[in-house]
Amino acid sequence: MRARVIMLMVAALVAAGCAAGPPPAASPPARPSGASTGAGVNGCGRGPGLEAGRHVLSHGGLRRRFLLALPEGGGPHPVILDLHGLGSGAVQQRAYSRLAEQGTRRGYVVATPQAADGRLGWTLPRTGGPDDTAFLAALLDHLRRTLCVDARRQFAAGMSYGAAMAVSLVCALDGRLSAVAAVAGLNIVRPCQDAPPTTIVAFHGTGDQVVPYEGGHPLRSAPGDLRALGRLVTLEPVERAAAAWAARLGCTGRATARPAGNVRLQRWRTCPGRATLALYTVEGGGHTWPGSADVPRLGPVTRDLDATAVILNAFDRAPSR
Repeated sequence: MRARVIMLMVAALVAAGCAAGPPPAASPPARPSGASTGAGVNGCGRGPGLEAGRHVLSHGGLRRRFLLALPEGGGPHPVILDLHGLGSGAVQQRAYSRLAEQGTRRGYVVATPQAADGRLGWTLPRTGGPDDTAFLAALLDHLRRTLCVDARRQFAAGMSYGAAMAVSLVCALDGRLSAVAAVAGLNIVRPCQDAPPTTIVAFHGTGDQVVPYEGGHPLRSAPGDLRALGRLVTLEPVERAAAAWAARLGCTGRATARPAGNVRLQRWRTCPGRATLALYTVEGGGHTWPGSADVPRLGPVTRDLDATAVILNAFDRAPSR
């Protein structure tokens, strides 16, 4: 029953326009990147690897697509998975999050994968049927084999349902990630049991009408039929979700600050393994990425906070695995 309800929520969010970002730009044809066969060896010292651009990775009998942005220098480089929301895609996410542009300037390899063809979006762990954890793990393995990356510094960030996938990976990847970032989606999934020490930074607007900040039923501004589907799902309030993650991670010492006029920050200062947990609340903010492009149907975007820069700062400081 839980899996069925979640899939209904997925369908509703897609139809409601949960996509975010500017129109897709033209991209070069995808290049086959080979099949996943396991972790393998590190690509450092093995000559030229993948080039920046569009790629296809064969995994689980499917041809999975991803965009790749590369920094300058020989490495080893940290890696970010940038996960799009429902109804969106890799090209839109890359433009909207700006992680590929800004992350590569700081030395990150940034991979922006695409949900499988014919699927509504990411399939989350523990929701019934195969999920995308294995594909994303295979993608990280593939990057490790073909590029000079730092396997101790791997990260995931996402928007909306991509944020839900990112935080799900905290446990699903068995502690492989050093940190994750969730924009407008921290409360879509409940914290996992036995969460390993992981830095989490989250952002959410109090005016979000797709994934409400105060919890309850999503899709409140959708047409009647979709709003009715939203009533089948009940979300936790965002602040309760953050507190639940603090409990799972063993974080204490919550403090509140106001880094900008319409932004409130809750930070847990003491977490095991030198991890950190932070929630940026944007007063009046919509279902949007702070500091990024305007998407009018999704609500207001604050210019007082650049989520991309904050995410990269958090990833820079996160302890290695």
